[in-house]
Amino acid sequence: MTGARSEIERAAELLLKGGLVAFPTETVYGLGALACNDKAIGRVYVAKGRPGHNPLIAHVASRADAAVFADLDQRATALAERFWPGPLTLVLPLKVPAAVSPVMTAGLATVAVRVPAHPMARALLEAVELPVAAPSANRSGGISPTTAGHVVDELGDALDMVLDGGPCPVGIESTVVDLSAPDVAHILRPGGLDRTVIEACVGPIAATAANAPLRGPGMLARHYAPSHPLRLNATRVRPGEALLAFGPRPLEGAAHMLNLSPSGDLDEAARNLYAMLRDLDQRPVRAIAVMPIPARGLGEAIADRLGRGAVPAGSASAA
Repeated sequence: MTGARSEIERAAELLLKGGLVAFPTETVYGLGALACNDKAIGRVYVAKGRPGHNPLIAHVASRADAAVFADLDQRATALAERFWPGPLTLVLPLKVPAAVSPVMTAGLATVAVRVPAHPMARALLEAVELPVAAPSANRSGGISPTTAGHVVDELGDALDMVLDGGPCPVGIESTVVDLSAPDVAHILRPGGLDRTVIEACVGPIAATAANAPLRGPGMLARHYAPSHPLRLNATRVRPGEALLAFGPRPLEGAAHMLNLSPSGDLDEAARNLYAMLRDLDQRPVRAIAVMPIPARGLGEAIADRLGRGAVPAGSASAA
């Protein structure tokens, strides 16, 4: 524990000096930078190759820390009390603009904020005592990292430090709920928290318009994408394809096959999604066929990631 504590203290010092530190959350590994430091946030965008109009999430240690700079109304407070710490991001009105960099918020009057549950992330945030911006620690648009090895392989020398907390237990990004307008809630990105439990807390979730502004991460049409094409809802395997299977009866004939969950468990499938996509993407195949996955519970988030990952690079819808 002493060694882990000293690593966290060194990581906190680096962040406070403008460094970039990758760290684990319960969802995926984040690429951390001090949220109020314009230069450090700029380094995040450069390291990821991330479009400047795509805002970042501010990570804090507690609801009280979020309330310093974000306006939590009754709905946000109810969700925070029930689901923080955890895989929930809230998009809220920004009440103290100086608390975070306008580069991080993409110049919006809103801010995305969450309280992660991973003990290493919480220890780091408590040591820093300031908001830390932390998008996924990978190149923009690619497969998110769920181990420290994924981070090192992809970003390497762009980082000042990587905290290794083992594999991420949820394995898919947080659910992003937009509460920036009164009396209406939107899910901008399905994720590690099921929409049914959110609706049970705040009421029905409104549909998000296709041309809605980017108030949170993960909303670009092409995202979470491997280099090989993805073919979704496959009922057979074509010659030269790898297979991302689901359930007890995987399709036959694949050049390589990995099964997200042989028992059909969606929690297990979410945990395995990114690591298995990375593995199959390194194989010498034409494409990756993906078997149908039920769009219930975490299946909604899995379908969202696969759907965005299947958008062809360079297509109009990817812009």
